Amino acid sequence: MIDLAPWAWVLLAVAGTVVGLSKTALPGANTVSVAIFAALLPARTSTGALLLLLIVGDLFALLTWRRHAHWPTLLRLAPAVAAGLVLGAVFLAFAGNAVVRPVIGVILLAMVGITIWRRRRAAAAPEGMAHLGTTLGYGALGGFTTMVANAGGPVMSMYFLAMRTPVKVFLGTAAWFFAIVNIVKVPVLAGLGLITVPVLLMDAVLVPMVVIGALFGRWLIPRIHQALFDRIVLILTVLGALYLLIP
Repeated sequence: MIDLAPWAWVLLAVAGTVVGLSKTALPGANTVSVAIFAALLPARTSTGALLLLLIVGDLFALLTWRRHAHWPTLLRLAPAVAAGLVLGAVFLAFAGNAVVRPVIGVILLAMVGITIWRRRRAAAAPEGMAHLGTTLGYGALGGFTTMVANAGGPVMSMYFLAMRTPVKVFLGTAAWFFAIVNIVKVPVLAGLGLITVPVLLMDAVLVPMVVIGALFGRWLIPRIHQALFDRIVLILTVLGALYLLIP
C-alpha cells in the first residue's frame, strides 16, 4: 500500500467520489480528480492510479447512458484519437513529472478559450464543427491528454459543448468514448510501470467512493438544465487547469 497521511487519504476519497460523479453527471469534474491525484502522488504514478478508478466509473456511465451515444461522432474522432494516444504514450515514456502537469494545464486552458470564442461567434450550432480540421484537432488532443494524465474529459467536453450536444447525447457519447479509450490505455500504462501492486491496493480502497459518486450523479443529472450543465463543465475545467499550472 502507498504510504500517505490520513488527510491525503481523505482528499483521495473526495477525488474518487468526483470520478464517479464525472462519469454519470459532470464530465468536467474529473479535472478536479486529476489535480488531487497529481498533487498527492508523483504525476506519472497518479496517471496509472486514476485510470483504474476511471474504468470503474465507466461501467456506471455505460449502464446509465449507453443508449444515447452518437456513433457517427465517435467514428469521426477515432483516427485522430488513436494518433493522440500514441503521441501521449511516447511523451509519457520520456517526460518527467515536472513536465507533465503544466503541459496538460496549458492545453486545457487553450481548449476553454477556443470553445468560448467559437460559441460567441455563432448563435446556433456551427456546421464548421464537423469539418475535418476541427475534429482532428480535438480528437488528437483528447487522445494525448487522456493518455498523459487522464485529462481527456475536459478536452472532449469542449468539443461536445462547441457542437452544442444535448446533455444525454453528450453523456452517452462520452461514456462509450472513454470506456473504449481507457481499456486501450491499460496495457500501455502497465508496460510503462505505472500500474503496480501498491497502486492496485490503493485503488481497491477507493472504489467504493467511485460507486457513491456515480450513484449521486445519476440522481443529480435529471435536475440540471443544459445551460447550467455547460457552465459547470467550463468552470470546473478552468479551475482544474489552473491548479495543474501551479509548480
